[in-house]
Amino acid sequence: MKMELIQPFINAADAVLGETLQCPTRIGDVTMEEEAYRRKGVASLVTIKGDIEGRIIFDIDPPTAARVASYLAGSPVSADQDVAQETVCELANMVIGSAVTSLNDQGFRFKIFPPSAHSAEEGEKSSEDQEALVMCFDTDNGHVFMNIAMRYNRRRRDDRRPHV
Repeated sequence: MKMELIQPFINAADAVLGETLQCPTRIGDVTMEEEAYRRKGVASLVTIKGDIEGRIIFDIDPPTAARVASYLAGSPVSADQDVAQETVCELANMVIGSAVTSLNDQGFRFKIFPPSAHSAEEGEKSSEDQEALVMCFDTDNGHVFMNIAMRYNRRRRDDRRPHV
């Protein structure tokens, strides 16, 4: 996995989470996943296609999702309410929006699909050309997981190779 593809998402998530949870973030566990991703709470899926392609899953444990939703809504919200799911999608929007700027500045062209609720217990498995990095952001207000599976588009990568 290329760090130049995932670092913008890590930086953006750190900044957005620190602001919305009103506390410092620390990167906890970081693992490379070979098996299918298992959802831990309220999750949102963002798909990217173009020069780079893949997907990012934002997954927040239910109590933390309720805290974030309550903070953003200005009133108490429970994790089982639709507003918690909408909040996770909005957080995904905020992180993606920030990361996209950095990737565009690097010259990548791609399309971002709107975040959608990821309600399946398991997600796609990673493949030999698209590994998945799973990281946990530990905060004083709970845990937020981000699963990033990104790769260069094979067709576009082949187009960039010098022809002999």
